[in-house]
Amino acid sequence: MNLEHLRALAAIIDEGTFEAAADALRISPSAVSQRVKALEASVGQVVVRRGMPCTPTEAGSVLLRMARQVQVIEADTRQALGQGTSSRMVMPVAVNADSLATWFIPVLADAAGWSDTTLDLHVEDQDHSSRLLRRGDVVGAVTADPLPGNGCRVEQLGVMRYVPVATPGLRTRFTHDAALDWAGMPVLRFNTKDDLQNLVLRLRGVEQPPPAHTVPSSEGFLAALRAGLGWGMIPELQLGTGLADGSLVLLEDHSHHDVALHWQVWTLDSSRLNRATASIRNAARQQLYAR
Repeated sequence: MNLEHLRALAAIIDEGTFEAAADALRISPSAVSQRVKALEASVGQVVVRRGMPCTPTEAGSVLLRMARQVQVIEADTRQALGQGTSSRMVMPVAVNADSLATWFIPVLADAAGWSDTTLDLHVEDQDHSSRLLRRGDVVGAVTADPLPGNGCRVEQLGVMRYVPVATPGLRTRFTHDAALDWAGMPVLRFNTKDDLQNLVLRLRGVEQPPPAHTVPSSEGFLAALRAGLGWGMIPELQLGTGLADGSLVLLEDHSHHDVALHWQVWTLDSSRLNRATASIRNAARQQLYAR
């Protein structure tokens, strides 16, 4: 299979369009198109959905995964041959927003010293990030999925603990006869995939969801909590001094929810992947709860 064709496919998916891929590869858009057509002819299937942005088909995902692996192997080989100036590799990694805002930060500090690698972080919910790995969009993923995908290895990172919190004023407004009105108190959610708050409500017998505000940012979610917009499940690691200074309160004691996180990464023997794995492992051990 022609490696230049695979590079063109990866560039299209990374850059989003044929034109942007051409700029990245320093060739003409027509050359990119010709390479993709040749790739599709060789496998007998369409590999790219033309759109804004372009996305891989099912067959394209298989080839994209191969293209990523070739890029890793090629970069490591160039480095082994002493061609350091041309061996810089982009490493796409999936991580959930709450991890990125908390325990993952030391990984970013480590990556600042990697002269041969740049990070391309894909922010995705931990329950869905392994999908990006299977599709070939990333080489590794922080995920809640404990089952390794094909060609991947997995290791436990630890547990991220979430607690239900709100401002004292919000809790007071929705406390009647010493009981919290879960059905009436406004709730925050990160996005449509965020089920943590719904889980808490279901456990308390709330069938009709209360008013819900969507705040699709980890930092924005905390700001919305502090503003009294609603209550929400937030990582303990993100609370800071909120409970100690009284600006936030626990809605119930001993009502935390633990999310087990794992690191899934391709089983390639790559110095770059091994180095990223070690950094992520160390950061998790320092800040996450052990299982």
